[in-house]
Amino acid sequence: MEVDLLYVLTAVSVVGFLYYLLTKNNGYFHNKPIPSMAVKPIVGSAADLYLKKCSFSEYIERAYNKFAGVKVFGLFDANIPMFVIREPELIKQIGVKDFEHFMDHRPIFGTDTDHPDILFPKSLFALTDQKWKNMRATLSPAFTGSKMRQMFDLVVECSENMVKFYQNEVRTKGGSQEYEMKDVFSRFTNDVIATCAFGIKVDSSRDQDNEFYQQGKRMMQFGRFNVILRTFGYRFVPSVMDKLGIDIIDKEQNTYFATLIRDAVKTRESHGIVRPDMVNLLIEARKGTLKYQHENEQNEGFATVLESDVGKAQVMKSMSESEMIAQCLIFFLAGFDTVSTCLTFLAYELTMNPEAQDKLYEEIMEMKRSLNGKPLTYDALQKMKYMDMAVTESLRMWPPVPAVDRLCVRDYVLDDGEGLKFTIEKGTGVWFPVQGVHHDPKFYPNPKKFMPERFSDENKASINPDAYLPFGVGPRNCIGSRFALMEVKAIVYYMLMNFSFEKTSNTQVPLQLKTGLTMSPQKGVNVNFKPRKV
Repeated sequence: MEVDLLYVLTAVSVVGFLYYLLTKNNGYFHNKPIPSMAVKPIVGSAADLYLKKCSFSEYIERAYNKFAGVKVFGLFDANIPMFVIREPELIKQIGVKDFEHFMDHRPIFGTDTDHPDILFPKSLFALTDQKWKNMRATLSPAFTGSKMRQMFDLVVECSENMVKFYQNEVRTKGGSQEYEMKDVFSRFTNDVIATCAFGIKVDSSRDQDNEFYQQGKRMMQFGRFNVILRTFGYRFVPSVMDKLGIDIIDKEQNTYFATLIRDAVKTRESHGIVRPDMVNLLIEARKGTLKYQHENEQNEGFATVLESDVGKAQVMKSMSESEMIAQCLIFFLAGFDTVSTCLTFLAYELTMNPEAQDKLYEEIMEMKRSLNGKPLTYDALQKMKYMDMAVTESLRMWPPVPAVDRLCVRDYVLDDGEGLKFTIEKGTGVWFPVQGVHHDPKFYPNPKKFMPERFSDENKASINPDAYLPFGVGPRNCIGSRFALMEVKAIVYYMLMNFSFEKTSNTQVPLQLKTGLTMSPQKGVNVNFKPRKV
């Protein structure tokens, strides 16, 4: 009896201690002069999100709208206190001016380690402090306009191959054909990443089960239980996860992609092969021979982000092999999902707004005529104003990343100059609520309507540039914005030249998002490809 009682008391003590650990910080925001959301153990203020009652985009927008009129509010993302910055001027202040206080992302996917098989923490996204600065400066020369021009032919080749496949399909089956756009564009972006980042050629439209595509799809399944478990492990017991050598990405995918890169580098170095792709640029970067050169781009799109002084610095440190592989891995993750997501929602908006689709088609045909039989070039694509307006507006309405995070790396006194003043402590997080800002009528009148004209030359001067954040903000913005926009515009150019996008009985209207952390349409985006009479 006494033994049983001892077991009960021990169990109660353990549960009580765990509850204390999970809730001890719940009152963090109570002494701050800002409102905050209610908090629950484990899930924090995000119960609806983690229990899959809403999408990440909906969660961010609801929270943003709940505190209309305030500049900053607080919430807990699981066990991490997060300051949500609603005011674009403060977002710029924190993300740019005072960047040194908020240099890192939260370490929720592991921390850098010497373990050669742990790759994600070595990627540009996950690196911290000086290691991140060095890697950013090492990689940024690979993403300039001149480097995009060198890779553009590879993107065009993928675009033309995809169009030819669907032309043949539609011709064979007769009339227009219905396709799910996320699947269509995931295969395209997979092929682009394969050729540009891994130096191999695949055709995922024709060979639907090719290993590169299947391995990539498995790697992108972040909703799997074991991945969720690892994510929570890194949030609550990061030191244990590091000691166990657990990567957020499965070992099978790490090994597969690492082998591809090692083989590509070995073949090129032994045979003196030079190809205008990311592998070649990373080989240069690894040797320390890739240097940033200032370029004055004239027609870059509204959404393109500029490189900061951090990225323009000269770095003498070379990359290790595992660091090089990790960068290819993060290029794949970013290029496969976010670009295909952008294309999926852009296709939906063009389908639902045929007048905008017609204007874009007219511009495409005008460009084709001006080229007089010559192939499309990077510079010609940059001159297409309505194309840029449509892509920019789609990214506003459907930002692939609904909220951008930063970690406070040393205590910071936030002072808006108008009476709001408090300390953001080291170790807490900051969210820039992209979805909320992009759908705030104060910055974008009639925000739920797709209106490319709001980004015309006549109108875009009235837009607050600090309220447009599809690629993040400050020195830690998306390094690949030029590459992503080039890819999106190129495939849209070739697709709309040959097909019109038309609504079907399976097109969900209005479009709903899947619940949880992914940015995906609930029922996909089904669209008819109707051949144009050219």
